[in-house]
Amino acid sequence: MPSVSASSPPTRIKLWGTRGSIAVPGRETLRYGGNTTCIELRADGELIVLDAGSGIRPLGVALNQEFQERPINLSLLITHAHWDHIQGFPFFKPAYDPKNEIRILGFDGAGATFREIITEPMRSPFFPIRMRELSAETEITKLTEMKFSLGKVNVHAAFVNHPGVCAGYRIFTSTGSIAFLPDHEPYEFFLHAARGQPLTPEQAKEIATNEHARLVQFLRGSEILVLDSQYTDKEYQTHIGWGHGSVSSAVSLALEAEVQTLLLFHHDPSHDDKVVDTMVESARELATKSGRPLQVTGAQEGRELLVEAKTVVAA
Repeated sequence: MPSVSASSPPTRIKLWGTRGSIAVPGRETLRYGGNTTCIELRADGELIVLDAGSGIRPLGVALNQEFQERPINLSLLITHAHWDHIQGFPFFKPAYDPKNEIRILGFDGAGATFREIITEPMRSPFFPIRMRELSAETEITKLTEMKFSLGKVNVHAAFVNHPGVCAGYRIFTSTGSIAFLPDHEPYEFFLHAARGQPLTPEQAKEIATNEHARLVQFLRGSEILVLDSQYTDKEYQTHIGWGHGSVSSAVSLALEAEVQTLLLFHHDPSHDDKVVDTMVESARELATKSGRPLQVTGAQEGRELLVEAKTVVAA
């Protein structure tokens, strides 16, 4: 992985979509945002986009305004095939400009190849323009390795606990690393990894323990962890098995992995800004009680963060 240098330009992260499941625009969601999952990351000369929920549409508008006549060359990493992570790509303006180059990467899903996952939403009768008709030079790359590079940026992938096939990514830059797990349910509460196989309670507990330990090691020491925290702890009790985490499970994982900053992510569509405020405050109280130096914040659409040589600051 790249070495950390105080002289390296900061890694810049901008949140374009923080909501889970479905977009919910309106006055009640203005501060944390109503668009579904999309994050922009710039580091070491690379432009990387994480997921293509509805938030990728305003990102595309902003990129066109910034680059104007210059070509846009970017990599789009997809975590999984659920609609709130791919629904925005047909409305991504840079994909319709022939001077641009877009590389889309992800893993095969449950019962579908990665190419099918990306192209299906852009075929009749779902959309009037097919993927192959896009003007930009578009390359669809099926990932087969858990470690790969995007220019000078190294990326590690790990499968997480969510229905179907879902990956999380940890991106290593010259100033630190960012982990992106927008959809994940704690292994200790529910085990999607069994995929319907009959397991004894002892077998399930052993697998869950091992998978959790693997994930902690995958995340250990991240400067920023963007993590699914869709439910309050009370809500989670009636949503076990839905593939998402809670406030306390997010804080617990972040503490165990010794990350620097936790971004509560994948806000529930039924949660307005006031509810998310309460969840953030609850998470901060848990972090404070632990006595460990964990910074907690709620992911806000439009917010920018900088990673400057092991330090996370607001832009």
